[in-house]
Amino acid sequence: MEAPGETEEPGETEEAREALVEPADPAAPAPLGVPRTATGNADVDAGLDRLGDADHLATDGHIEVYEDVHRGLREALTALDARPGPPAPSGAPTSYDNRS
Repeated sequence: MEAPGETEEPGETEEAREALVEPADPAAPAPLGVPRTATGNADVDAGLDRLGDADHLATDGHIEVYEDVHRGLREALTALDARPGPPAPSGAPTSYDNRS
């Protein structure tokens, strides 16, 4: 019901007003605005920075970015496992029994 003094324009209906407002395209690029904090590991930080590329792509392009980042993070984890650790102890311990 209209308030006193308010009149609807001829031909103007709720449906007509809604039709004038274009709905946002859900597949259009839209920045997520998620802050990224540096981890201190260059490979991981590069992968997290790469996620920002998805902000400028339509949603159908996100999967390529996510798969690329996932692959890079897995490689970074694998590289951590492949690094040599501390040297293994050498043979038998030194004996101090053979003193002169």
